[in-house]
Amino acid sequence: MNSKAEIGRHGEEAAIAFLRKQGFLICDKNWRCGRYEIDIVAQRHGITHFIEVKTRKAGSLITPEEAITPNKVAALHHAIAAYLTQRRTVGEFEIDLIAVDMFPNGECDIRFVPNIAESHW
Repeated sequence: MNSKAEIGRHGEEAAIAFLRKQGFLICDKNWRCGRYEIDIVAQRHGITHFIEVKTRKAGSLITPEEAITPNKVAALHHAIAAYLTQRRTVGEFEIDLIAVDMFPNGECDIRFVPNIAESHW
């Protein structure tokens, strides 16, 4: 598992398993609209969570949390706006991060970071 795509895919699978264990209902994954994407859309306790998954090899120079840039947040806002126009979603919303550190043996350290950005809805 060396390619960036393989690492990212493994990180998203680990994130989904983590969320399910925490009682989240997975509504969508890798939802796309044009060039915008939402990694995971999940619900729990009446709140819709738009979740960005960032996976890095353990020990990388940039942590998954540091990979959330203002440009990434702006792209997430565009993607969420498109999602909300296409899906009937009511209630509260959050934009969250799942940070995954991938170790050479395939094990992961997963961190859920709530409310990484303000929602405008």
